[in-house]
Amino acid sequence: MNLALVHSRARVGVRAPEVRVEVHLAGGLPSMSIVGLPQAAVREAKDRVRAAIQCAQLEFPARRITVNLAPADLPKGGGRFDLPIALGILAASGQIPLQALGDCEFVGELALTGQLREVDGVLPVALASAAAGRRLVVPAGNGPEAALAGAARVSVARTLSEVCAGLAGRKLLSVAQAPATVEDTAGPDMRDVRGQLHARRALEIAAAGAHHLLLVGPPGCGKTLLASRLPGLLPPASEVEALETAAVQSLAGSGSGRGFDPARWRQRPFRAPHHTASAVALAGGGGEPRPGEISLAHNGVLFLDELPEWRRSALEVLREPLEAGEVTVSRAARSIRFPARFQLVAAMNPCPCGLAGDPSGRCSCTPDQIARYRGRVSGPLLDRIDLHVDVPRLPSSELRADAPAGEDSARIRGRVIRARARQLDRGGRPNALLDAGGTHAACLLSPDDQRLLERAVEQLQLSARSMHRILRVARTIADLADCDAIATAHLAEAIGYRRMDRRQERVPC
Repeated sequence: MNLALVHSRARVGVRAPEVRVEVHLAGGLPSMSIVGLPQAAVREAKDRVRAAIQCAQLEFPARRITVNLAPADLPKGGGRFDLPIALGILAASGQIPLQALGDCEFVGELALTGQLREVDGVLPVALASAAAGRRLVVPAGNGPEAALAGAARVSVARTLSEVCAGLAGRKLLSVAQAPATVEDTAGPDMRDVRGQLHARRALEIAAAGAHHLLLVGPPGCGKTLLASRLPGLLPPASEVEALETAAVQSLAGSGSGRGFDPARWRQRPFRAPHHTASAVALAGGGGEPRPGEISLAHNGVLFLDELPEWRRSALEVLREPLEAGEVTVSRAARSIRFPARFQLVAAMNPCPCGLAGDPSGRCSCTPDQIARYRGRVSGPLLDRIDLHVDVPRLPSSELRADAPAGEDSARIRGRVIRARARQLDRGGRPNALLDAGGTHAACLLSPDDQRLLERAVEQLQLSARSMHRILRVARTIADLADCDAIATAHLAEAIGYRRMDRRQERVPC
């Protein structure tokens, strides 16, 4: 038999479309060609495959070898096709049984010694393979990640020789085992935060309703400390949410600081990129598009410190994902969608020196300087942030080691979980994600409260989007209070969180 077919998977965003690796052996001068839109790493596979087959004490055919990666119009990149190409050559030359390849899929990069090296994006491959009803064979290093797809049948191997022995029936390949899930019980706790009752309350509301949050205060007042505590207040991720997040993170590769730890797959991500990051780093992209920070924070928290110091072009890419929950990376040849349903927490100083409104009165910024500084953050972006909170500088007496500590994260999280359960029972989603119809149905106001809201909209010059966000925040406050209806106190508190929308207030100096 001079023709063999091996099933594999490509990587296109968070999808793993099927690729049929067709290998044909023909007479003529020995050569090997790979067709089907292979990128550089795939074209170089012929040298890795040749050396790996020879080191495995198998025969590399001295014939004209043609490898077709179908469909031909789908770009293929990375070293993930090394293993299926090698198996196709061995099957076409009769060294392994061809029929054993029919119900299996293979991904893996080959070292020159024949060892299998792990590749990125294996979890989407495992999910797609399970949907297709085939068994998946991956490098041993990818086994724990692939095993997270509970319905998948995943086998692991360390070398090309092991895979060949398993296909020939001489050895039983090991079954991939999912790692024990690590519970992050030692994370940052709210009891470490002294004072800041207003900010603590806003953080609880943000966690309960999945609202976006902006913290405004002088340097050293605890904005970063507060933001880092938000993941510990969020409800546990469901299995569907955790798999979505893990599938995105598995695309980031195994490099230090960006790799995916399968043992922590149930934990919500917390991403805090530096303010020098580019728009591509946030939204994703590149020649072979990869997820950016907003996608790596999917179902978790994205923290942007020093918000006005970010480049305007970078901040503006957040506008559509904040509304749609996904980002589309468009290139000349194709467009790829990445999920980006994250919770934004941003922090900024009130002025360039950071001391505007400080009781010390040491701020030397002019009103024009303060206006220009705050103007670096566009109105449409502020419109999409539900809670604007002042974080004042605390007196030193409240920072003493023997000062009374506030509630810990576990107690606050209990209230958050109860409030979130009310929201899911009522509308099937957190309050922040309600559409216009869901907002009108869940956020009914009394006639007096409706007039209060209308006066606030007129005086603060709020947009319709801001008005709807006020209603959703008020609904979350009512849920935290176990109230079926929104009361005047709930609405008034929600209006008070639109600090940056008060365009008529005098700039402090």
